[in-house]
Amino acid sequence: MRLNLFLIAVLLFSGCQTKQKPSAKMEERETPLPAHGTADTSQPAEKVNALKGKVLERLSADRYSYLRLSTSSGEIWAAVLQTDVKNGEEITVLNPMPMDGFESKSLNRKFDKIVFGVLDQQTQPEGAMQKLAKAHANVSNPSNAGPIKVQKAAGAEGRTVAEIFAQKLQLKDKKVSVQGKVVKVNPNIMNKTWIHLQDGTGDPKSKTDDLTVTTQGIAAVGDTVLVNGIVRLDTNLGMGYVFPVMIEDATITK
Repeated sequence: MRLNLFLIAVLLFSGCQTKQKPSAKMEERETPLPAHGTADTSQPAEKVNALKGKVLERLSADRYSYLRLSTSSGEIWAAVLQTDVKNGEEITVLNPMPMDGFESKSLNRKFDKIVFGVLDQQTQPEGAMQKLAKAHANVSNPSNAGPIKVQKAAGAEGRTVAEIFAQKLQLKDKKVSVQGKVVKVNPNIMNKTWIHLQDGTGDPKSKTDDLTVTTQGIAAVGDTVLVNGIVRLDTNLGMGYVFPVMIEDATITK
């Protein structure tokens, strides 16, 4: 997928890709984002960006549902985590991120315009965001990691963790290779395994020493692995949960 998650995507989604950048509105930020996904509760709930509409059509593929909505501004498609909402139901999509020219390979379909987000808590799978927040808490200085020093991955795509953060704008939506030690693993969250990787580079204070990776592969805490995946920026999973830098849908080699 080209997102970017993306939703998860969220999200931005496995088996899908986008050929254009997110709108400028999505990229504008008043304050710098932290290095890891965080649930921003500083704003009152009523100020959360939301899209409301009636479901006219639902297409499901892989782990996601694509909903054609009737809204006060007209019809629009929205992509969310797979749901069983029915045609005619009124729903709310939180923190919708617009994308133009998005192509879903799993559906073999191109959407001229679509938004990515998550359903509100009344229809969102129970506890999904809470599980995600817990999964990524307290990882900058894991107590059992010990001193870490891992050799940089070879080849033109090879980068250290610190280099990925420093070069994030140039590396956006590009493939990289990074080698590091697995310091945290959380399987089966939003149908992915979430891994935190460190190689001894980066600054813990600015949280540029720890890289979040999503994969369908398997790894254990303490493993030294080679990760190959796509760099995604500002992946918004909704409800204020944003990953400024991450590697999505990676392959893992021990």
